[in-house]
Amino acid sequence: MHSDVLIVGAGSAGCVLAERLSRDPGRSVTVVEAGPGASEPPVAAQIADGLRLPIGAGSSVVRRYETTLTDRPRRTASIMRGEVVGGSGAVNGGYFCRGLPADFDGWGIPGWSWDDVLPHFLDIETDLDFTGPLHGSAGPMRIARVADFDEGAAAFDAAARGRGFEWVEDLNGNDGGRPGVGPVPLNVERGTRVGPGEAFLGPAVGRPNVTVLHDRRVRRIRFAGSRAVGVQCLGSGELTADHVVLSAGAIGSAHLLLLSGIGPAEQLAAMGVPVVADLPVGTRCVDHPEWVLPVDWPAAPGRPPLETLLTTADGLEIRCYTTGFATMTGSAHDPSDRPHLGVTLMRPRSRGRLRLTSADPAVSPLIEHRYDSEQSDVIALADGADLAHDLAGSGYHARESSWSTSQHLCGTVPMGRDGEAPLDERCRVRGVEGLWVVDGSILPEITSRGPHATIVMIGHRAADFIG
Repeated sequence: MHSDVLIVGAGSAGCVLAERLSRDPGRSVTVVEAGPGASEPPVAAQIADGLRLPIGAGSSVVRRYETTLTDRPRRTASIMRGEVVGGSGAVNGGYFCRGLPADFDGWGIPGWSWDDVLPHFLDIETDLDFTGPLHGSAGPMRIARVADFDEGAAAFDAAARGRGFEWVEDLNGNDGGRPGVGPVPLNVERGTRVGPGEAFLGPAVGRPNVTVLHDRRVRRIRFAGSRAVGVQCLGSGELTADHVVLSAGAIGSAHLLLLSGIGPAEQLAAMGVPVVADLPVGTRCVDHPEWVLPVDWPAAPGRPPLETLLTTADGLEIRCYTTGFATMTGSAHDPSDRPHLGVTLMRPRSRGRLRLTSADPAVSPLIEHRYDSEQSDVIALADGADLAHDLAGSGYHARESSWSTSQHLCGTVPMGRDGEAPLDERCRVRGVEGLWVVDGSILPEITSRGPHATIVMIGHRAADFIG
């Protein structure tokens, strides 16, 4: 099967990219996804519920990877990635804060300044609470905020204001970068998660030039000389295309590149993988480290997992979760499962690694977050935990913190200057032709807010570069 454009991965970026590119009726677009289709009844029931994260032990719509969070002592954790049409945007908590203007301007990459990306943020959304030049009114992603907080969130909000933090009404507005406490923009409407799969790819599937192949895992990219010409799929032959785009996420896209001979030459040679292009894939990835503090205020099941948060001037985001993780993920009842505060460092200095451990595509890559490799990060998190204890609110108590992660891994295949980054400013893989990466892999630096809204924007923005 041959297409003009082949997109590997129907996640938050791939769904948007497919919709935009297929607006041209003369261009055929194929999307291949390892997970199931979103319309299958058991799948739809999991991903539509915006008040729960379908990532528990019984989930059929995620893939799990193991990582090492810290080295001294060694702490491990599981990373969950959506493996379903819609990707991680179909299984997350609905947090839809944009990256800040200073993030994009700070990249210094042509075509990716705040002025360049703002029109794409506007095009992807309909904000149900705010209007004006910073808010979209006709986009597929419907964004809203909780007006009346649950008991714990209300106590958290009152405690934050009592400590002198200002109220930030709109985290996606002019004051979104100002320290303070406010409601979280959510892509959840009346309890239903409105993810990119439903919002973008769903309407595009009816077009005659769009093909979506789900339950089909890609093993490697195929090359003719130095040009990408398609992919090899597990047990189902090859798909060919004039343009190949990896949108398989920060883990999936990097893993495919490494398996296909694009990455650090010494690492590839050690695994017996023929080198196509010697590029720094997976060498400096990044995530938002998070410390979790259980709190003894009443749980609030049946509400969005995150209603409000606090941002500080020194780059912390303190999140007020409405339930414990067991309740949030629909796991078995655990009496010790409590609502909690998440203390998150949004501009960490630590950098992690993603490496091949085998040339076998079925073997997951080695992931190391290395959160404790920068002592200044650990100190900042400890200071944030002290603040979180105060923010538990009058009459409530936060327990001891434990290491966790925000599940925001990105930057495995970043854009940047030639010789320093695997991608150019148009998301093209250097050293080869006909190959792009479009997802959270490409972030040269992690954004100061959770990356989901930014990744959806990236799918919209990158459509201008392909073809």
